[in-house]
Amino acid sequence: MLMLETHSLCKNYGRRHREVVGLQDVGVQVGRGEFVALVGPSGSGKTTLLLSLGGLIRPSSGTVHIDGVSVYDLTPSRRIELRRSLIGFLFQTFNLVPYLTALENVQVPLMIAGKDRGEQRRIAESILERVGLGHRLDHKPCELSVGQQQRVAFARTLANSPSIILADEPTGNLDPDTAQSVMEMLQDLNREGMTIAMVTHDPRMAALAGRLVRLVDGRIAAGSAA
Repeated sequence: MLMLETHSLCKNYGRRHREVVGLQDVGVQVGRGEFVALVGPSGSGKTTLLLSLGGLIRPSSGTVHIDGVSVYDLTPSRRIELRRSLIGFLFQTFNLVPYLTALENVQVPLMIAGKDRGEQRRIAESILERVGLGHRLDHKPCELSVGQQQRVAFARTLANSPSIILADEPTGNLDPDTAQSVMEMLQDLNREGMTIAMVTHDPRMAALAGRLVRLVDGRIAAGSAA
């Protein structure tokens, strides 16, 4: 069964009184439990596609379906609820709240989801233990290494038990060993049945995914298995 699907997806941007094409007639299918890497040169449309898949950038034309639901036919509030219930985002910039501890950063999506404080703490502690930060619960981002900050971001991504992870260059700011450990965590989650779509410029990281989709100039490259 398909988890993510686009049909004839186009995205155009207005820039300095001219139109810039971000995506051109993109059709992508990602099956439930797949791990797909979106690759291509800078400016090829990888991130635009990922954010469109996640309901964050409305396309100029075409459709995006998540688990059979047409995302951009939903009201904004229903779209937010769909993202909250199904999708975890993982970015190159960790977007941690600087004045919150690791534990509190992971609790944020749980609080938004309406969990009580006790459940927030229990879930957040469990996930931070899983990513190897059980001994850093009370540390703020400035007190953590770059790799540890990414692990906190990873834990926050998992807080609401998403079915899909959309990752944009998740290893881009990391040293090789830490990048490898992040990829191993993604692979473990994929083996547990999670659907993952990941943008990466690193061929070593891309090779660890189950399938590559290559974009060039906003289009799926010829011969790429979309």
